[in-house]
Amino acid sequence: MGSLVLTVGTGSTWAMRAALVLAMSGLEWQEQVFDLEDAKELQRLKRLAPAGLVPWLDHDGVRIHDSLAIAEFLHELCPARRLYPEARAERALARSLCAELHAGFRQIRTLLPFFLGAPTRSEPPVEAIGELARLQTIWSQARGPFYFGEAGILDAFYAVMAYRLASYGIQLPGQAGAYQQALLAWPLWQQTLVKARLQWPAAAHQPQ
Repeated sequence: MGSLVLTVGTGSTWAMRAALVLAMSGLEWQEQVFDLEDAKELQRLKRLAPAGLVPWLDHDGVRIHDSLAIAEFLHELCPARRLYPEARAERALARSLCAELHAGFRQIRTLLPFFLGAPTRSEPPVEAIGELARLQTIWSQARGPFYFGEAGILDAFYAVMAYRLASYGIQLPGQAGAYQQALLAWPLWQQTLVKARLQWPAAAHQPQ
């Protein structure tokens, strides 16, 4: 299979998503971590990174950057793991919803910054109500603890969002809330959180 090295940065939720997908792949891999709060580390990152950003994945001389591209690559690398659903229609839906998260929900990401500390409680920003309603619609269609029944790329991408909302005391109602809670309890997500808390600087543990 060849060597796999994932390069991540402290504070990068997109890197967390790539690490989650790698964990699901069952492949052996190593991790290189950049401290994004360190000016010298940032300079070195910009010299090395294809787009000046994390994450990226090195595999046998090939470098893949961007979390969504990494997820697609891993799906192709180990198809037996079914990181996307087998059925074509479900696979297309999973890709669509991952792309929607990748490109959208800007109000939530801006107004509810990700942090690792103890949950706080706040009223959802008015500007984010439409995006929260969209998440309610998406998550209410989940078939169980994982969106299509088995853990996949879609769940890895939305686990970070589930935690972001919970950090501000935002619990969606009904089936959407059940899916949110299932993602928060997912052992692979819990492992990813533990690793982040050890690697990320203290500032990342408080809301900005």
